[in-house]
Amino acid sequence: MTYSIKLVGVGGQGTILAAKVLSYALIDAGYDVKMSEIHGMSQRGGSVSSEIRYGKKIHSPVIEKGCADVLVSFELMEAERAIDYVKKDGLLIVNDLKINSMVTLNGKIPYPSGIIEDIQNKVNTVLVDGSKKAIDLGNAKVMNIIMLGVLVKAIQLEHLDFENAIKNSVKPKFIDLNLKAFNIGLSYME
Repeated sequence: MTYSIKLVGVGGQGTILAAKVLSYALIDAGYDVKMSEIHGMSQRGGSVSSEIRYGKKIHSPVIEKGCADVLVSFELMEAERAIDYVKKDGLLIVNDLKINSMVTLNGKIPYPSGIIEDIQNKVNTVLVDGSKKAIDLGNAKVMNIIMLGVLVKAIQLEHLDFENAIKNSVKPKFIDLNLKAFNIGLSYME
């Protein structure tokens, strides 16, 4: 069986780091894993996405629309943009966060309203206050690892060695913080 996960966010949110941690843990567990990433204008706050496919034998990292088992979005508008990738019986895990783009910041276009209701009407949705939980932990940048913990619990991969994957993916001085963030995400789904 092949499993497909798409992670989306805005530049600087750690979308690619979360995908790499997940990929490392899956590879360590013996899965064939393919990952792709799109940076776009990430350095300027643009969209970033990573696609991970794993199973016995994977030939391509590409996830077509309507084929993702899970979409994890670190920002609300990014969830709305990528929702067409989720299978009808798939899952959307979304961080309850709005990041204004340049056009919303300069007042030309308002940030869209009703996103949460719209996505909840389309797919099974888990709304997470990941950014608030990260701030409560003392560092807003670990929101991505909190969201990863939510994903891992939702798809029942908590038996994999995520501690090792995190240790091999972040700077030593941030390991403990990221492990705490991951455990907050795991406990979110209980």
